[in-house]
Parts: sequence; C-alpha cells; structure tokens
Amino acid sequence: MAVTKVLHTARATSHGGRNGHTRNGDGLVSVDLSVPKDMGGPGKPNTTTPEDLFAAGYAACLGGAIDYMATQMKLKPRSLEVRTAVGIGTDATGFGLQVDHEIVVEGLSQADAEKIVQAGHTFCPYSKATRGNIDVTVKTVVK
Repeated sequence: MAVTKVLHTARATSHGGRNGHTRNGDGLVSVDLSVPKDMGGPGKPNTTTPEDLFAAGYAACLGGAIDYMATQMKLKPRSLEVRTAVGIGTDATGFGLQVDHEIVVEGLSQADAEKIVQAGHTFCPYSKATRGNIDVTVKTVVK
C-alpha cells in the first residue's frame, strides 16, 4: 500500500556495514556496530547491531500504535510495556529475521488487552511492513 502523504522522514547514514558506524540525521542516534561473536564476528564492547536498533524501533512503534488504538477503543490500560526480540539466522536464501513481541498490559482484562494489542498490531507501520515477510509472534500478558 502506497503512502499518500509523507508526514515525517527519518534519515541515517552507515559506514562500514555491520562492523562500522551508523548515525541518524540529527546525530541523536550515533552508534558503533559490531557483528556479535555468536555470529562469528568480533563482538566489540560498547557496540550494537542492526537487530538491536530494529527491535528498539519496532517496540516503540508498536507501543505507540497499541496506545493509540486503546484510546480509540476507550480501553485505557494503567501501563503498557512492549518487549521485542529480533532474531537473525539462516534461511533458504541466506539470512532472515524473526520477531517476538511480549506486550505486558496492566489494568485491563485479558480479553480487552488482547483487543487493543491486536488492533495496535494491525495499525502499526512496522507490523504492516513485516507482515507476510518475516515471522512475527505477539503474546499478550496481563499483570
């Protein structure tokens, strides 16, 4: 589905790939990267991975989408926490990703919590981008 009106554009530049550096346009995100040891890389201290950055962005986006849909549905939880794990591994064509979300909701019934999580997952731009492309699981936990 094509975007009909761009509201915001984020920009980033990377040098050196997975063992380099990446920085967003205003410099607020500026990190050194290193392939982790469990993937055969150097696993340099004080570095991150593209998967860490993707997990952080997806968790924030999904949390915002769930919060927005909860407000639309007039089901406001006391708290909402999105825990996202992004795994990288081999697939039939080389490498692929998988995403596992655990959404912890406080102050709603299990049924209402699942309603807002599903609505948010349907609405979230990251979820739309990954749907049908990578395996994504969503688990809702009520506190």
